[in-house]
Amino acid sequence: MKTKKSIIRIAIGTCLTLLIPLVLQLTIDTGVDGQGFNWKLGDFFIMGILLFIIGLCIDFAVRRITKPIYRIIAITIVILIFFLVWAELAVGIFGTPWAGS
Repeated sequence: MKTKKSIIRIAIGTCLTLLIPLVLQLTIDTGVDGQGFNWKLGDFFIMGILLFIIGLCIDFAVRRITKPIYRIIAITIVILIFFLVWAELAVGIFGTPWAGS
């Protein structure tokens, strides 16, 4: 039961976090000329998946790892991996086929 509640909380947190770029998308210029905020539906989908996965990983680390120092290290690694994947998808720092522009 506790796991189900945490998954629902992670899903709600993901949706609330995705409201920030949605509001920016609706209130700022479309970004067609290189200015403004320009996310496609796929961008929201991918970011939602990334945020949900990072939430699950952090929840897993908090529940399973008992020593505080190992917990901090695990959460830091998860967040670092998230930022690296996000940066690669956004601007292509590693030059993979999924790199953004």
